[in-house]
Amino acid sequence: MAYDAIVIGSGPNGLVAASVLARAGQRVLVLEANPTRAGGAVGSEAATRPGFVHDVGAAFFPWATLSPAFIDLQLGDFGLEWSGAPIESCHPAPDGSYACIAKDHDVTARHFGSARDGDTWRQIASWYAGIEPHVINLLMRSFPTVGPALRMMPWDLLKLSSVFLSRGAALARRWFETEAARRVMPGLALHVDVGPDDLFGAALGFMLGMTATTGGYVVPRGGAQSITNALVKFLGHHGGQLMLDARVDRVIVRNDRACAVRLFDGTEIEGRAILADTAAPRLLLDLVEREYVPGRLVEFMQRYPQGWGTFKVDWALSEPVPWACEPARRSAVVHAGDSLDDLSRFTRQVRSGALPDNPYLVIGQQSLWDSTRAPQGCHTLWAYSRVPPSPAGGWREHAEAFGDRIDARIEGLAPGFRQTVLGRRVVAPTDLERMDANLIGGDLGGGSNAWHRQLMFRPLFPHFRYRMPVRGLYLCSSYAHPGAGVHGMCGHNAAHIALRDLESAR
Repeated sequence: MAYDAIVIGSGPNGLVAASVLARAGQRVLVLEANPTRAGGAVGSEAATRPGFVHDVGAAFFPWATLSPAFIDLQLGDFGLEWSGAPIESCHPAPDGSYACIAKDHDVTARHFGSARDGDTWRQIASWYAGIEPHVINLLMRSFPTVGPALRMMPWDLLKLSSVFLSRGAALARRWFETEAARRVMPGLALHVDVGPDDLFGAALGFMLGMTATTGGYVVPRGGAQSITNALVKFLGHHGGQLMLDARVDRVIVRNDRACAVRLFDGTEIEGRAILADTAAPRLLLDLVEREYVPGRLVEFMQRYPQGWGTFKVDWALSEPVPWACEPARRSAVVHAGDSLDDLSRFTRQVRSGALPDNPYLVIGQQSLWDSTRAPQGCHTLWAYSRVPPSPAGGWREHAEAFGDRIDARIEGLAPGFRQTVLGRRVVAPTDLERMDANLIGGDLGGGSNAWHRQLMFRPLFPHFRYRMPVRGLYLCSSYAHPGAGVHGMCGHNAAHIALRDLESAR
């Protein structure tokens, strides 16, 4: 059977792309290499002990209720339920200082370093709330997005530009007086490979901070797999098909057009459009014959700027984490970063290839707000740090010791934490890549998220509008604009481009 569109990979972007196309009446097939489940890094499994549900990759979702893709698909109609916490993010330090972000600006103002810093945050967040619909469309729709910019007042555009043109640490020092408040947004930017002193590095931390005040850091009931399951149901409802254990070996090109895929078992499946929810280097170096890819593009893909590696730990706990900072006990996410200087030092260590001695951590407490994640009275914990993809000696030598270093980091902020641990699993960058071939070197960010890898440079000019150098071939993964984050917009945008081409070719 021939299909209108074949989607390689069933991560959230691939499933969103397939869903948009299927809803439009196209015959769609999604091919997933994993033999047991769809979702890629957006999934859940019992990783420590029976009855404990751990998220494989992404675990809390700042874009869940704000993403135009998820709003468009209305996944709540297909069983997806979101849970939230009274505090979205807490940033404690060993010296006892802390800052918190909540949807309620009054709550944030009482817990943001000082009364002055709390009032400053309230003013910034209130201003942002008034322009958020325009900002989201400006940043997330297919680039270039002139319309949303024209709908903003000149003063708002100027103020937003001053944020986006700043370094994270410089903006934090300009706005806030306490170290507790200053470390918040630069710490959020370290979700990917953007350090406090990076040129134009303030944008990501600002956006993650602001979306915490609007959409929040919500979690899906039942685990991240629930997002994937809802997308699969949506796809099936509209006639789309999903095939597991279907590893693609080659994109077939005939007459200079992508027209089919060949699986590793030799099966060839025809499609009028091929959309790849894959790493850009994997698509253009491995899946497409080199003769169809321009030489300069091949050279760039061979040295593609990947993001940092990710080192993740899952724990099964006998009780909630006993944070010394009380608001952390009510927070969806806890960020461990002691100061701007500490975050800058961490960044330098990772970029030098060294394992950080005081690792910055993103810590998710999903089971506090979703009782399905653990047996009654027990809890799960999820955390990651950024690391070099391949430390000297390899991860086999370092993984458990670095996991112990992370345990000690949490113990310093929550005395007694180690006594609550029933089970632990460490996941090094190499483990992540084995789980999902698109997570090259444990990079969860779809390649580097530095400023020169965004907008028209993602993945490479002039291929920023999802069309690849072979006709009928599209990139719909986080390696395309707008990049990392479970928002589905890479797939949503790519699907609309592909749909336009399919309809014009009839």
